[in-house]
This record gives sequence, C-alpha cells and structure tokens, in this order.
Amino acid sequence: MHRILLIDDDAQLGAPLASYFARFDLTLECALRPSDGLARLRQGQFDAVILDVMLPEMDGFALCRTIRKESDIPIIMLTARGEVMDRIVGLEIGADDYVPKPFEPRELVARLQTVLRRHVAGLAATRLTDAHLRFTGLEIDTATRSVQRQGETLDLTSTEFDLLHLLAREAGKVFTRDDILNHLRGHEVELNTRAVDIVVSRLRKKLDPLDCIKTLRNAGYSLALQKAKP
Repeated sequence: MHRILLIDDDAQLGAPLASYFARFDLTLECALRPSDGLARLRQGQFDAVILDVMLPEMDGFALCRTIRKESDIPIIMLTARGEVMDRIVGLEIGADDYVPKPFEPRELVARLQTVLRRHVAGLAATRLTDAHLRFTGLEIDTATRSVQRQGETLDLTSTEFDLLHLLAREAGKVFTRDDILNHLRGHEVELNTRAVDIVVSRLRKKLDPLDCIKTLRNAGYSLALQKAKP
C-alpha cells in the first residue's frame, strides 16, 4: 500500500480525501503547514506528496523547490490558479503533475497512480542501465542521480536529470517532444510541449559550455556527445 503525504492548510480536505484514497489502497496522511510536512518527509517512508500552492510559511513553489533539493519523491501540486504559466513553473521546478482546484478525487487518484507507476518504472530503468554514463566532458551517475560537467557537479532538478538521462541512454537518437512527455509525465500535449522546451533550455544553460543538446527542427532533441574512452 502506497503512503501519501498531503500538505494543504485546508483542515476540511484531509479526512474525506483519506477515506476516498483508502478505496484504492492508498494511505493518505495530512500536514497543515509546510514545516510539518517537510519534517515528516525527512523521516521517510512516503511514496508521493501532494501539495497546495497557496500555503502559510512558504508557497507551494518554494516548498516544491525545497523538497526537490532533498528527494526525488513524486510531487503533485494543487492550486486554484489555472494559468498556463503557473503550471509550467510548477513542472519546471520539479513537480510531476499539476491539478487545478476544484478537482474530482477520482482524477487526483488517477494522476497519482500514473506518477507512481512512472517513478517505479524510472527506478527500474536506472537499475538496468550502466551505473555511470561517461561522455567527453560529461559524466552521469545514475545510482546517485548526480551529473558532472567538466569535473564540476551540477545542481539539476529531478526533471532535468530525467531528461538528460533519457537522452544519454541512447545518445544520438532523436526523441520527439511526445517521446519526452510520455517518459517524464503524461500531461496534456499542448501544455507540456511548451514545458519540455523550457526544461531543455534550462538544462542547456546548466550544461554550458558543452553544446550537446541538439534541436532537430520539427523532429525533437538528441544528445550529441562522444562516449568517453575507457
């Protein structure tokens, strides 16, 4: 049974949602404040976190960034704001999905089950690939999810690492935006096509001066680096 943490200051939301989640073998626990939520996450044993954007102490975006610095746990963000840019920002900083309020509990469960499946599949894929992917000027450690560019450790978000890992596993192969979306999350294509472009742009800046992510017009992206010699 998966254990989920909800961080939302609406005290009326947790209990009925927990009862509904139990029907799908999901245990939902609640924290009303970000500080409490972070403390509980740091104790471990949670499989995913659902967090509201509008929170006391810090907003959901800041909370998402904090969680991402410490963990690759799947994150779903809840918000009453439906602006496309807000959604892109949430995805860009490492959220795995974004559900606007008001929401149907069944939709939230479905999206949660999807990100959990993807997370488990991603961990399995990492175990099946080489522990280290080495290229000229770039080294990727899949066990620790760390990246070194010309000897310097990079600070990548979970989404940025997953994108780089996808491209690096089959360097030279062209991945369409839909390929990337299907691998990373599974949102609406219109929204996340834009999100993919933004994440690629941010990843390129962090990899600079390595000019290694190539854009093939109307096709997609590929990693253009030579494998390092043993």
